[in-house]
Amino acid sequence: MSNKEKTAFLFSGQGSQYPGMGKEFYDNIPACKAILDTAEQVLGFQLSELMFNAEPAELAQTTVSQPAILAVSLMALTAAREKGIDAAAVAGHSLGEYAAMTACGMLTVEEAFKAIKLRSEAMDKAAKANPGCMAAVMGLSADVIGATCDEIAAGGDYVCAVNYNSNAQTVIAGTADGIAKAEAALKEKGAKRVVPLAVSAAFHSKLMESAAVEFKEKIADFQFKAPDRAFYCNLHGTRLTDFSDMPEYLSRHICSPVRFTAELNAMKADGIDTFIELGPGKVLTGLVKKTLDEVTAVNVENIDTLSAVE
Repeated sequence: MSNKEKTAFLFSGQGSQYPGMGKEFYDNIPACKAILDTAEQVLGFQLSELMFNAEPAELAQTTVSQPAILAVSLMALTAAREKGIDAAAVAGHSLGEYAAMTACGMLTVEEAFKAIKLRSEAMDKAAKANPGCMAAVMGLSADVIGATCDEIAAGGDYVCAVNYNSNAQTVIAGTADGIAKAEAALKEKGAKRVVPLAVSAAFHSKLMESAAVEFKEKIADFQFKAPDRAFYCNLHGTRLTDFSDMPEYLSRHICSPVRFTAELNAMKADGIDTFIELGPGKVLTGLVKKTLDEVTAVNVENIDTLSAVE
């Protein structure tokens, strides 16, 4: 592994959940079990039972998947640090920004779960009031995808580009009709695949505006500390330097695009050459490999993958 100064921790977003995730950390590392215990105290329900035993559909519910993914991300972070692995920079994909904020000292573990409880509840409420879905579009430029979505939305069926994940993948969000029309139009224009995502709403779109307003009010009194290392953000696709109004930033984050490709490029430009994804799955590891040349990208989601990281 490269040195800490050239390493970044990345944290997974919603949709990366799967039954049984985090169980090895929970069973084998006491500090990891403590994270899940804290989560359950804050949430008021048995998150561990759902993570380890729930059906995929139950685990995919916003109010379950968001805290579950945060828990696994923080368990992976704890396990990595216990092994002596650390990073000079942090970044998360969407929901992953909350693990990143915890990793750089802006929030305590307890505060992070309090924030995610409020966020997931607000987003779940908005999703029920404004139903929507998301899909990943492969093999078409972001410009073409964005323009096509704008045309369809102008015709009355809302859809927009929301996650700029790599040069080969952009995620769209909108109403079911908007997504269906976009899928047909984008395939006609040469998209290799359009894959529905395992999420329960149109995240990072205007269908989440009511959640953004509610969440901002609910976290107005949270005390965000200054980060102790570089924090790269989805909203601007760059290193964040202004932490004066995090409730406003996190409110905008709910209904604004995730500029992950720009974020990765900014990290590489700043000298990062090693990326360690902490949390369920290895989606971000794949995005790094598709976006950046001459870098190392690995994931840590269980004991085996942790053992492979030196």
